[in-house]
Amino acid sequence: MATLTNRAKVLEQKPLTFMERLYLPSIFKGMAITFKHIFKKKATISYPEQTRPFSPVFRGLHVLNRDEQGRENCTACGLCAVACPAEAITMEAAERQKNEEHLYREEKYAAKYEINMLRCIFCGLCEEACPKDAIYLSETFAPSNFTRKGFIYSKDELLIPNPVTEKEKYETAKGLREAQLKK
Repeated sequence: MATLTNRAKVLEQKPLTFMERLYLPSIFKGMAITFKHIFKKKATISYPEQTRPFSPVFRGLHVLNRDEQGRENCTACGLCAVACPAEAITMEAAERQKNEEHLYREEKYAAKYEINMLRCIFCGLCEEACPKDAIYLSETFAPSNFTRKGFIYSKDELLIPNPVTEKEKYETAKGLREAQLKK
């Protein structure tokens, strides 16, 4: 019989001893391993009930920020879109009307602002490029979805709640990052 390698070995099957036929030593070894692991700390976390601590530099979902009066910080300068290496951000600028001073800080604002989260690499360059602190990456995960359109977030979904009318939602949306930055 011709073989390609010299690795062919003849296996010898020795008959089992009396103790091996009982399988008790093997069962006790398995039980000892099981009992040893019962008293160790769990490696897993029950996610919905518990959350694991994140690094202070964790980057999650994008948030469009407002000032203390509830006006949008974004002036549609486009620096975040230019800085994005994945080209995930698209925006369209518009001019503020005379009766919209309470909505926008500057004369220009982002009429359309979209982030394609399927393209985003969470690098944080958009956050660094923004001169008005209008965008930051929060401590929230990007939720799962079944459609591609569900991952394209519009301005309405990204805008933080109004601090004047929705104070509690605003504080929750700001998260722990703002408290850490103030320290």
